[in-house]
Amino acid sequence: MKALLLISLGLATSFSANFASAQSVPWKISQPQWNENHEKTFGEFVTRIGEAVEQRKCNRVDTCLKSAANPYFNSDPAGLTYYADCADLPYYLRGYFAWKNQLPFSIISKMQPNATDDGNPSDKDIRYSPKGNSIETRYDILTKKSLFKTTIPNALSVLNNDIPGYTFSANYRIMGNIDSSNLYTDFYPVKLNRQGVRPGTVIYDPNGHVAIVYKVTDDGHIFYIDAHPDNSLTMGLYTPKFVRSNPAQGAGFKRFRPLTLVDGRLESNGLYTGGTIQGTPNSQLKDYGTEQFFGNMPDPAGNWSKGKFTIKNQVVNYYDYVRMSLTLGEQHIDPLSDMGQLVADICVSLQDRVAAVDGARTAGIDQKMHPIRLPYNIYGTDGEWENYSTPSRDARLKVSFMDLLEQTKRNIAAWKKHDPTIKYNGGNLAQDLYKVYAEKAKACQFSYTTSNGKSVLMNLEAGRQRLFAMSFDPYNCIERRWGARLPEELATCGDDATKTAWYNQEQWLRNQWERRYDARMDYTLQDLRGPLPGAGIADAPDIDIVTYLRSEM
Repeated sequence: MKALLLISLGLATSFSANFASAQSVPWKISQPQWNENHEKTFGEFVTRIGEAVEQRKCNRVDTCLKSAANPYFNSDPAGLTYYADCADLPYYLRGYFAWKNQLPFSIISKMQPNATDDGNPSDKDIRYSPKGNSIETRYDILTKKSLFKTTIPNALSVLNNDIPGYTFSANYRIMGNIDSSNLYTDFYPVKLNRQGVRPGTVIYDPNGHVAIVYKVTDDGHIFYIDAHPDNSLTMGLYTPKFVRSNPAQGAGFKRFRPLTLVDGRLESNGLYTGGTIQGTPNSQLKDYGTEQFFGNMPDPAGNWSKGKFTIKNQVVNYYDYVRMSLTLGEQHIDPLSDMGQLVADICVSLQDRVAAVDGARTAGIDQKMHPIRLPYNIYGTDGEWENYSTPSRDARLKVSFMDLLEQTKRNIAAWKKHDPTIKYNGGNLAQDLYKVYAEKAKACQFSYTTSNGKSVLMNLEAGRQRLFAMSFDPYNCIERRWGARLPEELATCGDDATKTAWYNQEQWLRNQWERRYDARMDYTLQDLRGPLPGAGIADAPDIDIVTYLRSEM
């Protein structure tokens, strides 16, 4: 209903050549085909926005697009809302760029979930369909001309209404092998090289999160920006925060399919009218590839999860393979550099969490009574919980700390085995890694504002020690949102006995790092007495990097 309503609004505000309204801004097409130069320029546009976020020059979709980071802003008309959540962001940037450069633009407007193996309908929520989705219809942005009237799309309506109305994380949950002339996917999966994974490439996490690459470093690290429901923009490092999954779900790296306006008419003013928009077939895409799903040594039986990734005849995990495949020059892992990069990424996530959590305090959500039930699923909902809770953000943070420990263990084990992919010339890797961690963790500082307006200063190591005590529940006091334990810090918390009970009983959910969108979670306080199917685990995972490194010195 939402998408249908928005498209009707879009058509209602389209205008004829003779009767243009003041609120209408034409979407023109003067370049009928996306080419490699357009793709390169689009990547540069995304890089400018990403670098502005990285340098803390802006931290919202609107402020970034209204800043010097956006080379097109000075020609923007009044009326643009500049809003995008995580699923909207790649489409919004692509659509905005297409409009400014008078290029074709088209998006999936309706889809359906694929049937499961038993032939039954898939999950009702197509954002999390087990077998991915199929395309039913597309929406083309075209100027239509008849004998008596020319109808030009209204760019304001497309950007403000149609893109957010049609784009959900479900749009990404398609493998990308559908490339027919009329029902093609918006994206296609790419080869794991610097042509496939570059600025403008999209990353899809099947747990319901989307990001867009803005930088790939010489040593193969991939940096992305992502948007959130409050219109904030954050940046991060590609790590196991983005999980692999069944290829039908379309997880991983994908690029926008280049579009061509076919059979359009070139008018005397240099603009095209009519025609249809078609996507470039996979066979014509030099960077199309499915290696990320099946490995560079696929399983002979076709089981995607058993495919292997190898570098220098050594089997490596997927994430190391991605990074080494994107490294310029010798393919290797520098454990000390890795430690610094991973800790820096966690630091950014903790600092970004400050604003996300404080939003609940400034909106007074922590002063409200706790609802009698949790949402049906705490990771995918709407309303106050969607806007002010942090279960998904916190889960990614937990995975980052877990990955830090696991990556460190792998690097040390590989070094001890004289693995040629490890680049380290010292004599005590654990000791040197500990020095890097201690220095970076101490330097990473952030603070939160307590319920009575005071500031509490923390660093990354304090955040690690408190991680599974940090509440994702927006109705808890700010002190519990940051895992306060000491009486003097908790003294300003205004939670009553009921909210305190909710905090205590939600410990099972805080222990969980896996985002389960298929699990029921709408439990009452009385229901939440321990781990339940898909909702909560008994013990938090190990993230004690300090104890591990000291034991290996």
